[in-house]
Amino acid sequence: MSAILTPPDHELLSLLKGGDRNAFTTLYNRYWDKLLAIAYNHTRDKQSAEEIVQNLFVGLWNRREDLVIENPANYLATAVKFAVFKEYYRKQKREASLIGKLTFEQEHQIEEQISAKFLKEYINGIVENLPEKCKLVFKLSRERHLSNAEIGEELGIAEKTVEAHLTKALKTIRTELNSSGVMIVIATGINHFIK
Repeated sequence: MSAILTPPDHELLSLLKGGDRNAFTTLYNRYWDKLLAIAYNHTRDKQSAEEIVQNLFVGLWNRREDLVIENPANYLATAVKFAVFKEYYRKQKREASLIGKLTFEQEHQIEEQISAKFLKEYINGIVENLPEKCKLVFKLSRERHLSNAEIGEELGIAEKTVEAHLTKALKTIRTELNSSGVMIVIATGINHFIK
């Protein structure tokens, strides 16, 4: 009995752009469980998690012609995490509107807070996966605001080595952000996924 071969993600995305429902169904089946697990891990509520993932796929279908996705697995996982943040802040917004009406500026501020918090959390995750010395140098630079010379002195390494670690950390962060689709997710504000 031979295994049924399914096209790789990049082929499915190409077919999806053309409106191929079978390609959409294949992506849906391929990623539903993984995305549901991510959403549930953050929400701890099965119904909310299912709703978030369902809305994500509805948005994916509705925006299929406009999306430029290099890595669907990373993009969808990132979109789900962002959607969880949106849901959390949407609840806060609802509570605030019960107290009194929010102005347009306040709503915009809340949206910016969501993006900033999500981006910070995502970058922190990338930093935690850096090699130990690289991570330490980056944290000393960004969290304690030490100069390269001060970091070198504290760690007993050359200033050029500090610069090399910082360069590596920043390059890794940029690469991860670009390949994961985080910037696309934030740029679209996920509004198309969650109504």
